[in-house]
Amino acid sequence: MSNEQTRADVILIGAGIMSATLGSLLKQLAPDWKITVFEKLASAGEESSNEWNNAGTGHSALCELNYTVEKPDGSIDISKAIKINEEYQVSKQFWSYLVDSNLIRNPRDFIRPLPHLSIVQGEKNVAFLKKRFETLSNNPLFHGMEFSDDPETLTEWIPLMMKGRTLNEPIAATRIESGTDVNFGALTRMLFDHLKNNNVDIKFKHNVDDIKRTSDGLWELKVRNVDSGAVERHTAKFVFIGGGGGSLPLLQKSGIPEGKHIGGFPVSGLFMVCNNPEVVAQHHAKVYGKAKVGAPPMSVPHLDTRFIDNKKTLLFGPFAGFSPKFLKNGSMFDLLGSVKPNNVLTMLAAGAKNVPLTKYLIQQVLLSKEQRMEELREFIPNAKSEDWDTVVAGQRVQVIKDTAAGKGTLQFGTEVISAADGSIAALLGASPGASTAVSVMLEVIKKCFPQHIKAWEPQIKEMIPSYGVSLLKNPELIHEIHASTARTLGLSESLPLQMAHQTVS
Repeated sequence: MSNEQTRADVILIGAGIMSATLGSLLKQLAPDWKITVFEKLASAGEESSNEWNNAGTGHSALCELNYTVEKPDGSIDISKAIKINEEYQVSKQFWSYLVDSNLIRNPRDFIRPLPHLSIVQGEKNVAFLKKRFETLSNNPLFHGMEFSDDPETLTEWIPLMMKGRTLNEPIAATRIESGTDVNFGALTRMLFDHLKNNNVDIKFKHNVDDIKRTSDGLWELKVRNVDSGAVERHTAKFVFIGGGGGSLPLLQKSGIPEGKHIGGFPVSGLFMVCNNPEVVAQHHAKVYGKAKVGAPPMSVPHLDTRFIDNKKTLLFGPFAGFSPKFLKNGSMFDLLGSVKPNNVLTMLAAGAKNVPLTKYLIQQVLLSKEQRMEELREFIPNAKSEDWDTVVAGQRVQVIKDTAAGKGTLQFGTEVISAADGSIAALLGASPGASTAVSVMLEVIKKCFPQHIKAWEPQIKEMIPSYGVSLLKNPELIHEIHASTARTLGLSESLPLQMAHQTVS
């Protein structure tokens, strides 16, 4: 065992989009702080942030039907959609700042304009989509959204999906041009290159085995070199656990009270990827459908144009699967090891409550390729099996906790757990995660560094002009941000039409 012990101001665990974002923010706000990053894999962005392990959607609630819920009185609750949209605008502002400041280059390598569509079939679903459209299109955050139930118009929007379709029930879609495709793997690698160039110590192939509080209030990490087996001790005033599915076990090892009574349920994903360039060329959009009755929110089917390594491709999914691993490169004992005396009742309650989810996952795991093709044919009627291959996507760990809704409630979303004194924070959960990374990490900074916020505020506002302001209450600011981020990130063609006209005039 090595006696080496080093001290940092900040330690980031995991080299994914969350650590990359927090590190980049802190480097702008406190450039003299010593930051160290530990990642057990050989490079950055190889787990959930990797481009093949997520859908690459710039989540802004333009097409995701699970962010807009129909209330008992028939009205549509868009509060979650507004929140996610505003948070994505914050991410785009920060990325624009980094590009304008020449801290990262070539935004086209990680973000591209791409229409976002929602599509439904059946009279009841069409009525829901129309109400959703009417509610959202009156909101300045969603200007430019179009609705159509005309098959000819839909054929113009999504020709591949309409070819060979039997129209024996109503069909409708909404479209908005200001959507994006985001390569979070490429963005993560860019951000870590920037951090490395600014004296951040990034240690790949280093696994954090343990974490504990020292008598002087620091956090001590036991870190193992994956290749040599050598163990080092590292201490820091502040630790961020951003290890994707691996965050929960480390949070538990920290022993903070806030980490108790929390469990995790792993869900794996599969996508179908098209290997026929002629088919890929016929589709240019992200098209989200509606989750089937009884299916969890993360199972919403979608057909996505993707740009990976600057090459256009086409993915359909996700198909849920189950593995007890918390990470794609994790252990088969991850789930079992996460069950502790303080969360066993929470976990058991979740199991009892989620029998339909368990049944759904078992059914998904047992699907044959042809059965998956049948689901794909609901989107592309003429899809041929030989044109599609299966890829295994990333592992997600859904948070289980005791809430006002009851014991052992399964949470869908992204959640930050932090110590009362702000000395340690962990990110848990899944989508919309990466898209809202900047907002989530600003929240971490606000919670964990309250003593610095007043001094940092001018710099934060320089990086994110809308910081501290409700975009919803400032339509003019929405227009300015849409125009400026579109210009900097090369998304001009994705501006809503009326905004584009205003900008030109």
